[in-house]
Order: sequence, then structure tokens, then C-alpha cells
Amino acid sequence: MQFKFSILFLLILVTLSSCSIQARINKADKKYELGEYYVAGNLYKRIYPSIPSKEKELRASVAFKSGNAFRQINDNKRAETAYRNAIRYKYKEPLVYFYAAEVARKNNKHTDAIKFYETFLESNPSHREALNGLSSSKLVLSDWKKPTRYVVSKEELFNSRFSDFSPSFANSRGDLVFFNSTRKLNKKNKASRITGQNNNNIFSSRKNIQGKWEEPLLVEGDINSEFDEGTCSFSFDGQELFFTRSKIEKGKTLGTGIFVSKRSGGSWTSPQQIILLQDSSLNIAHPALSPNGDYLFFVSDMSGGYGGKDIWKVERTKDGWGIPKNLGETINTAGDEMFPSFKKNGTLYFSSDGHPGFGGLDIFKAEPSENNEWMISNMMSPVNSEADDFGITFMEKEEKGFFSSNRADRRFFDNIWSFELPKLEYKIEGKVTDNNGDILGDAVIRLVGSNGTIEKISVRRNGTFSQIIAPNTNYILLASARGFLNSSQKVSTENSNKNQTFTLNFQLNSISRPVQMNNIFFKFGSAELTPESAVALNELVNLLKDNPTVTIEIAAHTDMIGTETANTLLSTQRAQSVVDYVKQKGIDTARLIPKGYGKNKPVEVDKTLAKKYTFLSEGVILDEEFITSLPSQQQEIANQINRRIEFKVLKTTFQAY
Repeated sequence: MQFKFSILFLLILVTLSSCSIQARINKADKKYELGEYYVAGNLYKRIYPSIPSKEKELRASVAFKSGNAFRQINDNKRAETAYRNAIRYKYKEPLVYFYAAEVARKNNKHTDAIKFYETFLESNPSHREALNGLSSSKLVLSDWKKPTRYVVSKEELFNSRFSDFSPSFANSRGDLVFFNSTRKLNKKNKASRITGQNNNNIFSSRKNIQGKWEEPLLVEGDINSEFDEGTCSFSFDGQELFFTRSKIEKGKTLGTGIFVSKRSGGSWTSPQQIILLQDSSLNIAHPALSPNGDYLFFVSDMSGGYGGKDIWKVERTKDGWGIPKNLGETINTAGDEMFPSFKKNGTLYFSSDGHPGFGGLDIFKAEPSENNEWMISNMMSPVNSEADDFGITFMEKEEKGFFSSNRADRRFFDNIWSFELPKLEYKIEGKVTDNNGDILGDAVIRLVGSNGTIEKISVRRNGTFSQIIAPNTNYILLASARGFLNSSQKVSTENSNKNQTFTLNFQLNSISRPVQMNNIFFKFGSAELTPESAVALNELVNLLKDNPTVTIEIAAHTDMIGTETANTLLSTQRAQSVVDYVKQKGIDTARLIPKGYGKNKPVEVDKTLAKKYTFLSEGVILDEEFITSLPSQQQEIANQINRRIEFKVLKTTFQAY
């Protein structure tokens, strides 16, 4: 009898437990339906471990619901854990794989996200958002690994222990910024049952005379209310403030609308709601006025869009506002497009989780084209991350400003970050010497750029020079010095996306002394030039182009081996071969005098040769008598020195008059 009573008691306990679990699930479901995702998520989370592991279907269902609730409030780590539990217990709907992929991507787990997307796509092969997510994760793991040159930093002064987001410059000077914050105003603040945070209010911060941002203060006047004040923006003249206001009572959102306030002296007028739609139950938010003030851009999930939240625009007329128009499928996707803002040049910025991106919301740049379309590009890393990145604002004349992100925050609260694209710095530097390496401190360098730049660069006494140059420009530099031939070099900063210093050393050739041309080679016993000679010969061509009034003698010399007649003939032919090459490059032959000297003009050793070869002394002439006195190995070196091509300036007045 006692045994039967125990069994009956256990059955009653199990039944009561099952009823209790279901009642708790029903309560959580109701909170979710009311949009109280924070409350619902925590209820599901507490229910889940109470469900016996053998009840796999129920466990899977509660885990899935828990994931959905946490996903709605961007608690992606908890959402991912919940979805993985749902998959573990064989949740029947394939959608669990899509959501698991989405939060895994936001948690920077792209390899896992790819697997989840691929599983989901097996049963939904044409699902646009899944295909987009799969493509995005693959791009992040390959082509998108390299960050852009933007530098981002968390702005500690603007941020609190709560969410701070959607900064907006309030004037063209960039010394006043407004932003939203859920920070507590007093101890009586109650957290939202939807997000678990306090209602948003609008704060501002101003730069002081030292150029430092001051402690943020609540915006005074009627801008803030008992309700939730969201994203704000300004007209480009700073005279109008547009912002979002959501009325919430007893945990229910009664509607979200756009309000406008005008500057009056040092304060703002009482905000007035902008009526854009006849149906007041439809939500509109995130206002952004176009630079010319003709259109108001905003966000809504009203019908006629492409999926979730879309960006719309409405024309400002003399009677108020026109009929809203959707920006179209170039901008809007099946996902959410939100937080529009403008640069003064008309470039639109917005955030989206529907275009290819890194994870959550990414910031995109939309430039207007000639055919009234938009050219869309992802702002890439480090502006974008696997988290939500949104609400960007630019200083008027600089590529810098602020944006919002919940990256690197364990509670996924939003924070304000700064960004800046450092200006690229290009520099040329070098030294001017003669062809013996002696410094030419009196040289002058002239610089001509494709951007119209014409400058004279001073050379220091030690022969060095340096100059800052502009990006995306082609330059020609011409070095000159009294008694020397001009020499030019080219440099380009086009298509360069990194800081760069170009080293350009100039060696100027004397007008009064013969100049040896190195690296001109002939076939053995022949006047035929080898292909390896082209580099040195082209340098001669360029030198003649840099000095268009110069006439030169091309002199060829041989060593002492062979008869005088044979050597003279060979050297004359070799000098002519050099002239023929230069002529083919467009140089007038009247400026070129070939001369073959055979072995009749041996080299006189200068300090450069004496330094290179220790067996030679400065001033020694490498004639036959001297060479035959040397050991055989040194004889070959001396003969090699005598075999040469030189040029010397004969006149500097060719067609000068």
C-alpha cells in the first residue's frame, strides 16, 4: 500500500512539474509577444535547465525561443549558446541554422557561420539573406582581411557604463556634438523591459578653448522627455534639430515618430512632431536632412519596402512635406537599413545587415552617380567589425568624426568611437654629387608636377635635399649646377595608399671633363652592341634630352692589344654604333660626333680608380709601358679600364639662338 502511495505521489509531482514548466513557458511567450525581449530571454534561460533532458523536443523549442529573445536585444553570445542547444536537441525548423549562422557571424566565428549557412541553404537554396551571409563570411576570411587606413579609437569621455550612440555634429565647426545615452539620470530610473536598459536621452559635449571635449551634459529644454529620445541629426546650417521619440507606457511602445526643434538664440524651441504618414501607428525614425535641406531621409518598416526596415525620403515643400519614397533596392535589402547620415558633398552613409558585411550592422557609403543611382561600398575594417556599427557623423572638411559600435563590450552595450583617415605623407629626399661622388652644394633642383606644381628645391651645403610632395601626382625633377650637365628623374604618387619616402640621388656629369659610360658592351672583337647595353645607352638618350643645347663627342677606346690600325678602326666603328643607337631614339645626329681613338688615349688614374684598385696611384697613365710592368692579373684589369666609351661636351649652344 505504501509503495502504491509513493508511485502516485511521484506521478502527481511530475504532472505538477510539467504544468509548472508549461505555465512558465506561457508567461515567457507572452512577454516575448509584448516585445519585452530582455524579460522573455531571461525567463526562457531559467526554464531551460528545468526541462528533463529526455524531453528533447521541448528543450529544443525553449532553447530556440531563448535564442530569438537574446538576438532581438543583440546579446549575441547568449543567443548563439541557445541556438546551439536547439540544434543539439534536433529543433525541427531549418531556420535555427540561419539564426545560428547570423549570431555566429556577429561573434566573429565565420568558419562556424559558414557551416550553419550551408546547412540552412540545403533546404532554402535561394534565401537571399543566407546567401549574402555566406558570401560575407567567406569574404571576411579571405579578401577582407586587410584593414583600411582608417584609425579608430573608443572615446572614453563620451561613454558611460550604459549605451551611448548615434553622435551628430551640431555645427560646421565640429566643436559641438549631440548623442544618445541610456545612462541613469537619477536613482529612480527604471530599466526598459524590452532592452533591459534605461530610456534614451540626448546629451551634448562641447570643445573648450584648449580643443578638448568637455563632460557630456543633458540637453536642456524640452528636447528630452519622459519618453525615449532616439537618433538625432542637424540641418547643415545648424538651425534645425531632428530626432526620434518613442512613446512607451507600461512596457508597450505606442509609436515612434520624428520631431523637429529650431534654434532660437541660445536654446531650442519646443519640439514639434513631423507628420509624414496618415497612419499614426506606423513607426518612422532616424531622421537625416539632405545637405541642401530639400529632402528628409528616414527609416520605417511600413509596407512598400523590401524586407525589414528601409530608408525612405520625403521632399520638403512650401506646404510641409510631400509623399515618402523608398530609396529602392540599390540601398534597401531584405534585411534592415538604418541610421542614414550625410556628408556635405551629398554622400549618404547608412548601416545595414542586408548588404555583404562583417557581422551585425555595417556602415556603408553611398555616392550619387550621374544616372541618379547610388554606388554602394562597405566602409570595411576597422570602421566595421563583427558587431553592430552605425550612426556615423563627419566633420565638414575632414575625413574624421565619430560613430557607434557595440564591439568589444561584454554586455553588447553601444559605445561612441572616433575615426580618422590620416593624411598620406609623401616625401622626396636625396643627394646631388658629381660622377666622382663629390658634393655639389650649389646645385638646384626644379620640380614640376602633373597637378600644376612648379617649385625650386634648395640643395643644402652637404648636397642633400628634401621636399614634401602631393598625392596622386606625377613629378619630374631636374637637377642642375654650374659647370655640369642637367639630370632628370621621375617619381609618382598615383594610386599609392601608404606613406612613402622616395630617395632620388643625382650624379651630375661635368661639362669640362670626359665622362665614362659604364655598362656598354660589344661582342668580342666586334662593333655590335649587346642587349645588356640598352640601360646605359638609354641613360645617355635621357641626358641629351635633359640638355637639348649640348653637342657631344662619343669617344671609343681600346686596350693595347692588337695593331694601332685595327684598334683605331674598331674603336671608330664602336663609336658609330653608339651614335646609331642614340639616333634611333630621336636625337639629332648633328649633336653627336663619333670618334675612335684606338689605344692612343689611355686612362689617367683619378682618385676614384686609385681607391678601387690599390695597385694604382692617382695621376698614373695606363700606357703600354706601365701596363707591361704589372703582373699578368693586374695587366688584365688595366686593359679592361682602358677599354671604354666616353662622351665629352663640345658645345652648349646647339640651336640656342
